[in-house]
Amino acid sequence: MNTTISTMTPTVPSTEERLALRRAQNYRRLVIGLRTGLALAVIAAWEMSVRIGWLDPFFFSQPSAIYQQLVTWLTEGTGQGPLWSELLVTMEETALGFLIGSVLGIVFGIALGRNKLAADVFSVYIKVANAIPRVVLGSIFIIMFGLGMGSKVALAVVMVFFVVFGNAFQGVREADRNMIANAYILGANARQVTTSVVLPSALSWILASLHVSFGFALVGAVVGEFLGARHGIGLLISTAQGTFNAAGVFAAMIVLAVVALGAEYLLTAVENKLLKWKPPQFVEMGM
Repeated sequence: MNTTISTMTPTVPSTEERLALRRAQNYRRLVIGLRTGLALAVIAAWEMSVRIGWLDPFFFSQPSAIYQQLVTWLTEGTGQGPLWSELLVTMEETALGFLIGSVLGIVFGIALGRNKLAADVFSVYIKVANAIPRVVLGSIFIIMFGLGMGSKVALAVVMVFFVVFGNAFQGVREADRNMIANAYILGANARQVTTSVVLPSALSWILASLHVSFGFALVGAVVGEFLGARHGIGLLISTAQGTFNAAGVFAAMIVLAVVALGAEYLLTAVENKLLKWKPPQFVEMGM
């Protein structure tokens, strides 16, 4: 008995595909090169402006002094303790505020987006709460929860909640009404419509808000530490400001920028995986 073994021939990309791939790679290298060149040019111009006397280092510091401050923090620690422990405190507050605020924003955004009566009742209160300055809320939270982690997490939650809530609410309102109606015709209940039609429709809105909201969570945690704390990067900034240490302020800002950039790449990776997730959806009925 003869057995035929078939082998799959790998698809050879066409000339146009190879050219398109090469152009994409060259463009990516160009973007990276321009980003790096711009950063180096700004740093060099800043350093030279200080050295030739155009900028006062007391107010503007200089890149070499900022680098030395970072080295000192990494090797000798800060006035409050090791730099990593201070960063860990801030990141813990940020992560908790981000997670709690995101969950609350998604839940309330979807719930009010699906219930017109509840949305009309609570809309005025949400607008009033969103209009309150966050710094005022930070002071209130410190009075309520003290100088510990609770006040910083609460402020981060408030910062994140309104961003995620607004996008989740709008994403629900933008869901395809015809598809929702067809799902009900096919026998779906309210829970099935929400999970199979509304949630996938609002997913891109929600994911877009998460990129912005993590930065707001970080801002909330740092502002809370700046107002009053025992540890954290915000306290480092406040201490550096009190001693007129401009290099310390800039060094703390660089640490926060690196953290925010790493979080952005992580959220982008999570978003790419979630966008591949396609839950079962009800299809529109053909005529």
